[in-house]
Amino acid sequence: MRHGRLLTAGTALLLASACGLQSGSPMVDDVQPGTVGKGEPLKGAHLTVTSKEFTEQLILGAMMGIAFQAAGADVLDRTGIQGSIGAREAVKSGDADGMYEYTGTAWITYLGNSDPITDPQKQWEAVRDADLKNGLTWLPPSALNNTYALAMNQSNSKKYGTKTLSDVAALSKKNPGAVTLCVESEFANRADGLPGMEKAYGMKVPAKNITQMDTGIIYTQVKKGSCTYGEVFTTDGRIKSMNLAVMQDDKKFFPNYNAAPEINTKTLKKWPAIAEVLAPVTRKLNNTVAQSLNAKVDVDGEDPHQVALEWMKAEGLVK
Repeated sequence: MRHGRLLTAGTALLLASACGLQSGSPMVDDVQPGTVGKGEPLKGAHLTVTSKEFTEQLILGAMMGIAFQAAGADVLDRTGIQGSIGAREAVKSGDADGMYEYTGTAWITYLGNSDPITDPQKQWEAVRDADLKNGLTWLPPSALNNTYALAMNQSNSKKYGTKTLSDVAALSKKNPGAVTLCVESEFANRADGLPGMEKAYGMKVPAKNITQMDTGIIYTQVKKGSCTYGEVFTTDGRIKSMNLAVMQDDKKFFPNYNAAPEINTKTLKKWPAIAEVLAPVTRKLNNTVAQSLNAKVDVDGEDPHQVALEWMKAEGLVK
């Protein structure tokens, strides 16, 4: 569940207290400034980084912490908070200082809007402006956009030749039996999921053609061809490792879920250099990078923190 459900404030507080926010361990990477952290502008700072619990978030949380270390800060690692809202609440309350969050998640899940903004820059600006009153400052976003998509295996791609969701809609009208879907239960019921997609593209997939299952199983079933199309996340490493063909969202229906640093405003005022420290890291993040790094964890079984560290060293961000 990448984008999260909206929880009540009471549930959020319970999550915050139950998810280890009072624990954590120091980051002790032996890193020096590269293109990040020159002059150690965060020397003397004691900063806490957090993240949600899925692979991409663990990697992004590690990247933020490693960047802070290279800039001279002492860093406490509180990544891996269960559920979407727990990590955000930690940054909001000051229990943590920063995380990488997704613009669409903030706009829809946390800020309660029903209609996403199709332009990714304007979506980020709207979230940035709305969250200032919550004591959160959003730094410029990355090109990494972890949004929904439909994907199919190469055999079905050659058989049906669909490239876009408009093509899938046309196929569903021409040959209804050809369009079978494997989706999560959440996606099957979300306004920014299957119901909204069907409405936007003018398609109606019969209920008997839709199978609901856990995320991980979707990828294996699509690879086997048990479903023609499966709901995927655009930065998932399994897309690349399983050589799946992703359908283009040509009507730009799905919300933009661009990853951007979300920083506690009081922390940023005390340590404004955080913005310049994170900027080079954020600029290098895109879907290709995310798919590759996520695959190292989800497919190859590597450690998320080590994956982040090796990538940052390879890119010259740190030494």
